[in-house]
Amino acid sequence: MEKTAKQEAYTLLLAQAKGLFAHEKNALANLANASAMLKETLPNSVYTGFYLFDGKELILGPFQGRVSCVHIALGKGVCGESAEKRETLIVDDVKTHANYISCDSQARSEIVVPMIKDGVLLGVLDLDSRLVADYDEVDKTYLEDFVSILISGTDWSFAQFEVVS
Repeated sequence: MEKTAKQEAYTLLLAQAKGLFAHEKNALANLANASAMLKETLPNSVYTGFYLFDGKELILGPFQGRVSCVHIALGKGVCGESAEKRETLIVDDVKTHANYISCDSQARSEIVVPMIKDGVLLGVLDLDSRLVADYDEVDKTYLEDFVSILISGTDWSFAQFEVVS
């Protein structure tokens, strides 16, 4: 996507996110809608979704795309590496990245943004594109802003995820 068109798409995405997350606090609902919003905004995406940190590892959360890896250890793959380092990682060509975990053969590039609230790792936003080098600093800036809006507008108590016997 051309830089100006990308910036315009992200500007609209952020406005939509602010509106949506201002009126809904449920983590599952917000993560599901966030993954759908990202899939619609980024036309080259083959995967838009979240991995949530359970205190030990990353566990697959709401996403748009094909069947995906469920468990990712900290430090493993781009998601685990981003979570462990607590920094956004951009991989231009996943086929040449030594620490890449292949879940979808269509994925060619990846960006992972850690989700941190008050110093606590919540998980990561993971995006895969069908194009090589599809992500850049524009994506990084806007996606970090998107994650910030999502985090601040969401109740992260996770009480709704507990199994009730």
